[in-house]
Amino acid sequence: MTDGWSWETFSDAFPFVVKGIGITLGLTVTCYIFALLFGFVWLFLRRIPVKPFSWLFTWIMEFIRSTPPLVQLFFIYYGWPTVPYVGATISPFACAVIALGLHFSTYISEVYRSGINHVDKGQWEAAKALNFPTRLKWIKIILPQALPPMIPMLGNYLIILFKEVPLAATIGVVGIMRLAQDYGDQYWNYLEPLTIVALLFLALSYISSLLTSWLERRMNFKFDKKKAIA
Repeated sequence: MTDGWSWETFSDAFPFVVKGIGITLGLTVTCYIFALLFGFVWLFLRRIPVKPFSWLFTWIMEFIRSTPPLVQLFFIYYGWPTVPYVGATISPFACAVIALGLHFSTYISEVYRSGINHVDKGQWEAAKALNFPTRLKWIKIILPQALPPMIPMLGNYLIILFKEVPLAATIGVVGIMRLAQDYGDQYWNYLEPLTIVALLFLALSYISSLLTSWLERRMNFKFDKKKAIA
């Protein structure tokens, strides 16, 4: 153990910690895809015309949003195998995907809902008047107008999710956070490996932010171009 900052320790810890970047990024992307897909499930469940069912799913979403993701992570990893007649053990990676993906899907569902509500009522009426099939109505009319307003919030939730992924280290997912903890436990030097984790998250979050901004500008440009042609 060294007193204060040591560049030698930083150089030694960096290759050890950075080995987990693939797991961290892979978990982030998998959780995000899960959240994007399951967000549609929540969206359609809430649109069920039967009020009791709509209220039920709305309450479930509120419960998930109001519960810390760490508690949900522990519940699925430690609690689920103890449920009677279940007894199935879930791998740490799969558990993290389910817990974090499900948690963020409730927020992404709200993004979908606000984006769809952003579409002018006249567009829905035009699609109905033209007798568009449901698939073409969504692909040609609704989604091209609903998607651009969604991009900033979807990008923000990707960055937030990326910063929540270190919670998976608590159940044994070997990402950069877990490797930093392992290095600190082995050499009793926590400052340098945790600084490396912070720098990696800062760099990757900044890149994600730039990518989101670029995608937002591109989507808006395409939408404005289509409106000009129309």
